[in-house]
Amino acid sequence: MHSNIDTTAAGAGRASTLFDRITTRQFVLAVSIMALIVMASNVLVQYPLNRWLTWGALTYPVSFLVADLLNRRFGPQVARRVAYVGFIAALFASFWVATPRIAIASGCAFLCAQLVDIHVFHRLRHQRWWRAPLLGGVAAATLDTFVFFSVAFAGTTMPWITLLFGDLVVKLAVNTTMLAPFRALMWNLARPAAAVEQHEGNA
Repeated sequence: MHSNIDTTAAGAGRASTLFDRITTRQFVLAVSIMALIVMASNVLVQYPLNRWLTWGALTYPVSFLVADLLNRRFGPQVARRVAYVGFIAALFASFWVATPRIAIASGCAFLCAQLVDIHVFHRLRHQRWWRAPLLGGVAAATLDTFVFFSVAFAGTTMPWITLLFGDLVVKLAVNTTMLAPFRALMWNLARPAAAVEQHEGNA
């Protein structure tokens, strides 16, 4: 029994060394970027481009890219911490730029979607490079869109069901394009130092 506990602890210790420690400056920067994306999306979602799309669909998927880059370099625990703090910051800030209902809907959708994205990404991180960000983003964008539009606009005169599906299609498309910057950054900005040292040691 003790050997099983020791093996589990050792495995957890090895896993923790795969990720970098995030500095206070990096953490504040990550939270600020997350909050800015959510605030901007909360403003833009109030301005439809047409009967089936809002401007917010074009900006919000960037938050999943940020979460995936954090997850890859610093691990899921740090990514979740950024999501929690970003949720609180964005929720309070959103009351200044959007209606209370939209702020609450956005906060709930953001937190649920981020946690799903972080979980899926972590489970798939050792598979083909594109699977974790793509499938995590698809799951998160779908959950986020349904939660946000149902909480924010159900029972109003806004054609929210049409906008929901329009926004979802665009979010999924934008999420796919986010694979390009993820691929470009995964070997430098988002690459843990431990992975660099291991690669150089094996070279």
